[in-house]
Amino acid sequence: MRIAFDGKRAIQNFTGLGNYSRLLISLLCQKAPQNEFFLFAPQRNSHARIMQFLKDSPLLKCYYADGIYSCIKPLWRSWFVSKQLKEKNIDIYHGLSGELPLNLSRYPQIKSVVTIHDLIFERFPQYYHAIDRNIYSYKFFKACQTADRIIAISQCTKRDIMRFYNIPEQKINVVYQGCDPVFSIPATEELKQEVRKTYNLNDRYILNVGTIEERKNILLAVKALKGVKDIKLVIIGRSTPYIKQLSQTIEELKLGDRIQILPSVPFHHLPAIYQQASLFVYPSRYEGFGIPILEALNSGIPVIACSGSCLEEAGGPHSVYVTPDDVKGLSEAMNSILSDSNMHSNMITQGKEWARQFSEEKQVNGILDVYNSILN
Repeated sequence: MRIAFDGKRAIQNFTGLGNYSRLLISLLCQKAPQNEFFLFAPQRNSHARIMQFLKDSPLLKCYYADGIYSCIKPLWRSWFVSKQLKEKNIDIYHGLSGELPLNLSRYPQIKSVVTIHDLIFERFPQYYHAIDRNIYSYKFFKACQTADRIIAISQCTKRDIMRFYNIPEQKINVVYQGCDPVFSIPATEELKQEVRKTYNLNDRYILNVGTIEERKNILLAVKALKGVKDIKLVIIGRSTPYIKQLSQTIEELKLGDRIQILPSVPFHHLPAIYQQASLFVYPSRYEGFGIPILEALNSGIPVIACSGSCLEEAGGPHSVYVTPDDVKGLSEAMNSILSDSNMHSNMITQGKEWARQFSEEKQVNGILDVYNSILN
């Protein structure tokens, strides 16, 4: 098969969508080398992580918007790239982040797959600007209509696609994503010492990783910390205007000396930070899947998350769940896990076992099954 990918996120994004794109492309290149792989991206990026990704994917042939198209990158990606796909005799084009070229249906010889990570902008429109929400809604709906097959990254996302876009169930395959295998590899003592010194980490701390925005609901963890003694909360994530509300609450609760906010942490430091945490909390109101939960489970940390979306799929039956506004419940869960060594140890063991089902082999085989089904 000649398989092409929408490479915008893979080349430009260093969080969820970018990590998903790079990991999936690299795995397919490694484990299905009988195929030919192409990446179409609006622009180049010389960042070290991107260069390493390209080095790890030697079978990948990359094409970028150039000439006049370099001045109209969004239009190239959503329109003119289709002609290039035809010229390269592409069999399958995979939109990795909810989008496909708007005119791809004019080229019926090119089969299409789109990955939908979430439809949070449909469920919680209040978290998005009206213009952005309308653009997302149009592009995602159009992609779901156009695609020969849709990949949902969780059962929760599959249900949302069916509900909001009236897409038949048989058109949607759930293929769970995994997380970078580096989180399963014990960090060296040297690296652990380096991160402890760099970020002034305590011996015991509760960890949260994710963009600091309203939907992620980190305020719940801050309020719950008031009922938990002798431990700090470390929050890692890019800030948004929500940080003002967070900072105000921290000040009101007099928790300034117990909470560390780290807005920018290099990726290679993350595993060592995860692996030294006592507990991971992820109180998000809604997610498409919840990769940080998998990162925590693979790192050997007990997880507390919120019910109501897909987080139970990621965390499994041995993690603990509370409702998104239950401050008392989260405090009690934190105290129970931190004070009960048997519970703590059992959650680590069972969590690692649960995380094994999100293996690279299952992800690759699931994607290849989708590709084969639309060609055959």
